[in-house]
Amino acid sequence: MIASRHYTVEQANAALDWVQERIARLREAREGLSDEEARAALGDAAPTNGGGAPGRVVSEAFLEMRTALVELQEMEVVLRDLDRGLIDFPSIRDGQEVFLCWEEGEGEVAFWHELDAGYGGRRPL
Repeated sequence: MIASRHYTVEQANAALDWVQERIARLREAREGLSDEEARAALGDAAPTNGGGAPGRVVSEAFLEMRTALVELQEMEVVLRDLDRGLIDFPSIRDGQEVFLCWEEGEGEVAFWHELDAGYGGRRPL
């Protein structure tokens, strides 16, 4: 078993709002880290110059991203692709460990795949 927690379809569906909130937080934080000015500010906020307010903005974005990822990991929800909002939930199907698979835009968890199959191996529930 790769996961200590396994989701039923109902549990995974119930977690979707929570998951989508973390996806939104991750995307927002990533925007802060991708901004050229923010990256430059991080260099300007090095410990040798005493730091500065612009560096704190980048640090907050980094910490927010880390926090959201840790929250997902603690719930054993697997983020596969942030841009697509692709998520896997560990589950048991017919006695085998599998992933329930959800992609942003889908109304509910409606697919699953074997652990080593990935997105291409998605099958309807």
